[in-house]
Amino acid sequence: MSEEIGFFQKVYQVVVLIPRGRITSYGAIAAYLGTKQSSRMVGWAMNQSHMNEKAIPAHRVVNRNGILTGKAHFGGRDVMKQLLESEGFVVENDQIMNFKEKFWDPTIELKQV
Repeated sequence: MSEEIGFFQKVYQVVVLIPRGRITSYGAIAAYLGTKQSSRMVGWAMNQSHMNEKAIPAHRVVNRNGILTGKAHFGGRDVMKQLLESEGFVVENDQIMNFKEKFWDPTIELKQV
């Protein structure tokens, strides 16, 4: 990915590639971008994604244990959960039950550009 664009935009370029019905983590995106220690910054990017002019499926990005840590940034307590359930995820107590089966690793799925 081009060095000329900002970190948040690089994150968004990855997130829009997550297929419907799949999920990834902040850390997996950070690792793919070559900044393994920046998973928290990926989370900040997700928190700001609603300000992007292009729709960013931020609901498909959760923490490494499949917990909906970013749910407060979706405009309602259960919006993130509802979006995930509409894609076939089972969510209990703010945790994705079928996380491992649905996990999408950009390092494996995407060719590094």
